[in-house]
Amino acid sequence: MLIRLLRTYLRPYRPWLVTVVVLQLIGTLAALYLPSLNADIIDHGIAQGNTSYIMSTGARMLVVTLVQVVTIVAAVYYGARAAMAFGRDVRGAVFHQVGMFSAREVGQIGAPSLITRSTNDVQQVQMLVMMSTTMLVMAPIMGVGGVIMALRQDVELSWLMAVSVPVLLVGVLLIARRMVPQFRAMQDRIDGVNRVLREQITGIRVVRAFVREPFETERFAGANTALTDTALRAGRLMALMFPFVMLVLNASSVAVLWFGGMRVDNGSMQVGALTAFLTYLMQILMSVMMAMFMVVMVPRAAVSAERIAGVLDTESSVVSPADPVTELPAHAVLEFDGASFAFPGAEEPVLRDVNLRVEPGQTLAVVGSTGAGKTTLISLIPRLIDTTSGVVRFGGVDVRDIEPALMRRRMGLVPQKAYLFSGTVATNLRYGNPEATDDELWRALEIAQARDFVEAMPDGLNSPISQGGTNVSGGQRQRLAIARALVRKPDVYLFDDSFSALDVATDARLRAALRPHTSNAAVVIVAQRIATIIDADQILVLDDGAVVGRGSHDELLASCAAYAEIVESQLTAEEAA
Repeated sequence: MLIRLLRTYLRPYRPWLVTVVVLQLIGTLAALYLPSLNADIIDHGIAQGNTSYIMSTGARMLVVTLVQVVTIVAAVYYGARAAMAFGRDVRGAVFHQVGMFSAREVGQIGAPSLITRSTNDVQQVQMLVMMSTTMLVMAPIMGVGGVIMALRQDVELSWLMAVSVPVLLVGVLLIARRMVPQFRAMQDRIDGVNRVLREQITGIRVVRAFVREPFETERFAGANTALTDTALRAGRLMALMFPFVMLVLNASSVAVLWFGGMRVDNGSMQVGALTAFLTYLMQILMSVMMAMFMVVMVPRAAVSAERIAGVLDTESSVVSPADPVTELPAHAVLEFDGASFAFPGAEEPVLRDVNLRVEPGQTLAVVGSTGAGKTTLISLIPRLIDTTSGVVRFGGVDVRDIEPALMRRRMGLVPQKAYLFSGTVATNLRYGNPEATDDELWRALEIAQARDFVEAMPDGLNSPISQGGTNVSGGQRQRLAIARALVRKPDVYLFDDSFSALDVATDARLRAALRPHTSNAAVVIVAQRIATIIDADQILVLDDGAVVGRGSHDELLASCAAYAEIVESQLTAEEAA
């Protein structure tokens, strides 16, 4: 998964990566050349008192050093640009894919996990790309070049490399092997912390209302401790690696000085060559350490890549048609023909064999007990989910054959949980129609019975709205969501229990104001309150996903026991009549 992800999203940045490799090659060769020049200064300059040789060779060292600095800085610059662009593209791809998901896929993966995958997981792979362009490219060049240059200085001491490098390699690999499962577990622990924290922030009012702060504190502490323990285990192994590397480096330095000193003493080796050999050995061991550091990073990035690929490879159950219908009649009829819906692996469908027809200008009300499938029925119309059998038609065309954006532009949905975005009243209302004028916004607010409280706000339409609309009441939030749908002026209005937070008087005024505004549109209302739907042209009664009653209020009172039971639970016999 990691290789596939890198190959796919780094392809546009191949010129930058090639530039990085060339620059790293030049910079590393410069770094390998410097110890030889230093050895020449010692052996041919200092030892012989040749000042001019020291000056000329020192000038060459300065030039080589300048080349090394410039090329390494440029390599890091282009590598960072490639890594950041890679991260941006992957995050964009994940965001786009999640935007195409239906409610089924979002629920299957989970919102906290989706957030982690688009942030922390992308960051892990992005960091691997960044480190690869700086370390992984340099390590093999420096390792191989260091061996060649060390052998040029003295072959007799090469046995020290044959001992030091394998010892360092085996030790770091053993440590890295134990770190892999810790990194895999860490991503799951991060998901857990995000899930708990998101639930607590979203449900803070419930937590406080039931005085559950101590319980939630313990729950977060449990998730946080699990993440901390996993991170500490990985950190201890990481901390163990560096002392081990330094032990090998220092032991190798002592060995080179010990055995090399004896060769200098008997005249088999010059001091400059010994100094250069020691530097090359350090460079070789450092290159091995850099390579091993990358080995440690790869497993965590591989885990993250698998999680990212899990999102990118998940196909939405709502698929755009290959040859979509792009035109629909101005005022279309909405039909359900044997529509059913079942979640994968479920024993029973959520909806079974629903048949209905809503003409423009008609109002269909849907009632039923909790879990009867009312919201599922509403969701099938704008294709938030698709039927598993049967057909939903709009304008005589299967909604699965209509271009999704066109279909949804003809809908005005007010969801069960009214959600507002951070911004202002105006930006939230124009979410339904970006071209709407201020007069149109005020008109929609007036119909939705929201004009009075918006006018009372300090800045009117420009008054701020916090994320989720938490700075307004539940009833105000619902009325603003209704106004947002009205601004759109759709052909089908879908109200999913959208009047539940309104008092009876406001509900009645809103429906009275809404009636002339929707005279040419089909209206589907899901409601629990009988007073909200009592005047509907047709009422559909759902029970356990099946239609058990259909007709007007009076007809259903006489023929449908389930409807009569709902009515009796809310109204007296006289009120119902």
